[in-house]
Amino acid sequence: MVKSGLIFGAVMLVVALGVTLLSPLCVPCAALFIGLGAGYVAGVFDKPRTNQAALKSGALAGVIAGAGGFIGQAIGTAINASVMSPDQVMELMRQFGIDASQMGGANVGYWGGLIGSAVCGGIFAVLLAAGLGAIGGILWWQMTGKNANPQVYNQQF
Repeated sequence: MVKSGLIFGAVMLVVALGVTLLSPLCVPCAALFIGLGAGYVAGVFDKPRTNQAALKSGALAGVIAGAGGFIGQAIGTAINASVMSPDQVMELMRQFGIDASQMGGANVGYWGGLIGSAVCGGIFAVLLAAGLGAIGGILWWQMTGKNANPQVYNQQF
């Protein structure tokens, strides 16, 4: 599970970093597919003996992959913050016809919203990747694990 989680965590870090530069709202979409893949591949690497073990292995691989996405989203948010200042955001809002003068405390709102959305989005991506990792582990069990050689899976250690 750790091997799969680290592999997919590195992929998720790069994907989340790139996606966050475009739109941070798309990171959970990447977590869907990467979490599912991490869970399935955890089953391939670990070859758990029971359905519960496959579920646990997949969920832990998904959490590790999601943590990579959390870090990637944090780095992408920091890059976005360095590129776009609060004054530039206020000007962009004026161009879209939004009266930004009533928002008050632009710096506090800007930084609070930026950090808050990155943390909430990152936590959501971790939870989503964990859930889909568990589903990936169950899929591996249903497709491959239960049909494997019974002598290998029924041995008592």
